[in-house]
Amino acid sequence: MTYRAIGLMSGSSLDGLDIVFAELEESGGTWSYEIRAADCYVYNNDWKEKLANAKDLSAHEYFLLHAAYGKFLAENVNRFIDEYKLHHQVQLIASHGHTVFHEAQSGVTTQLGCGATLAAHTGINVVSDLRIMDVALGGQGAPIVPLGEKLLFPGPDFYLNLGGIANISHQQENNFIAFDICPANRVLNMLAKNAGKDFDEDGNLAASGKVVSFLFDQLNALEYYKSLPPKALSNNFGTDVVYPLIESSNIDTADALRTYTAHIAFQIQQSLQYLLSNTEPKEEFKLFITGGGALNSFLVKKIQENIASLKVSVIIPETNIILYKEALIMALLGILRWREENTVMASVTGAWRSSIGGAVWIGQEA
Repeated sequence: MTYRAIGLMSGSSLDGLDIVFAELEESGGTWSYEIRAADCYVYNNDWKEKLANAKDLSAHEYFLLHAAYGKFLAENVNRFIDEYKLHHQVQLIASHGHTVFHEAQSGVTTQLGCGATLAAHTGINVVSDLRIMDVALGGQGAPIVPLGEKLLFPGPDFYLNLGGIANISHQQENNFIAFDICPANRVLNMLAKNAGKDFDEDGNLAASGKVVSFLFDQLNALEYYKSLPPKALSNNFGTDVVYPLIESSNIDTADALRTYTAHIAFQIQQSLQYLLSNTEPKEEFKLFITGGGALNSFLVKKIQENIASLKVSVIIPETNIILYKEALIMALLGILRWREENTVMASVTGAWRSSIGGAVWIGQEA
């Protein structure tokens, strides 16, 4: 069976809206894919500010933004369809939305972007709210991409996503284990702004700095790193805990970036050591890296240095997969929801069972 779907992803790094149009085929339980079109529509300063400050809104203001962002998503999907001449080809839209509140321990996760509004303004069926069912079942609601990694990218031992938050997944026997490691691009980008940059290209500014030992130790001592999987981070951990801690150290931006890069690499090393402690040894393991951070050559270099002793080598895929893997997987999860198949694995999130997650909105006329 062949499906043609759009996947939408907005990450905590606030780079922009990632859109993928993919053709996905299932045959005998095996999935294949072809990315037919992909783009990132960069957020202007107004939308960056709205999304970054959404957590501080009143309930009324929040739901106004929820509807407005749903319309924004629709406008950009329609633009994408126009630009890539995809009229009458898209069967389904799967929208992750933009996470604002994620407090799984309280049974709460919210993603901006009203699915009904998106469906109404595109005339295309929509799947949204992909995390909430897992949270209702006692899970962390994150990460949700491991099922897509398992079905679309078989082969590597570990999958590392360097987005606004760094997360990792690994198949152990019949179970996938996955968890959030630490804030990544969201904090790096906030620090780069102190030097007047949207981001630290290739990690050049970080490479010019030095590791500040006392800050490095303070970061690694944060309580989250003492907990075992399943575990997940909210965006607020990076913005409200990590970034203020770095700022309070009163060091220059280059040193802050270098220290935080070292922190990310160290936490990735720690996470791999934890996973490898429960894994049958082999001559070499493969780590598949995607997300915007995979384009940060200095960060990748530091990760490689940290994990070399673990006999783990790095795979960097083609740029389209680096940048759009999560949007592609959203398209797949939307299709699985439409097929009424599991979209989230309990072994990853800690829920009491795997589940079919996502709200369906019928945008096409009957």
